[in-house]
Amino acid sequence: QVQLVESGGGLVQPGGSLRLSCTSATDLSFYTMKWYRQLPGEQRELVAGSGSGGSTDYGYSVKGRVTISRDPTKKTVYLQMNNLKPEDSATYYCNAVLGGFSYWGGGTLVTVSS
Repeated sequence: QVQLVESGGGLVQPGGSLRLSCTSATDLSFYTMKWYRQLPGEQRELVAGSGSGGSTDYGYSVKGRVTISRDPTKKTVYLQMNNLKPEDSATYYCNAVLGGFSYWGGGTLVTVSS
């Protein structure tokens, strides 16, 4: 069982930045790691993904404004978000996938508002 804990969410003004963290006691090096976001009553939307081999991909609505990265020494995956917009407000979830198994964190809330 892989446990994931997100942190770093909060209230930020439009145009601001946040760095979300996803930390685990498990070595995440071999996992495909992704960040999703979700609004109440809506489906989860892919924000960013990071393959175990170093590939990355980003959702269309955030491309150019977010960066996913890993720190294997800290067993942590980051999501750097810049130039935040009100429509980025959501609960952000970390996801780890390996061998057909998928694990989710409990989410961290991001609110972009003036």
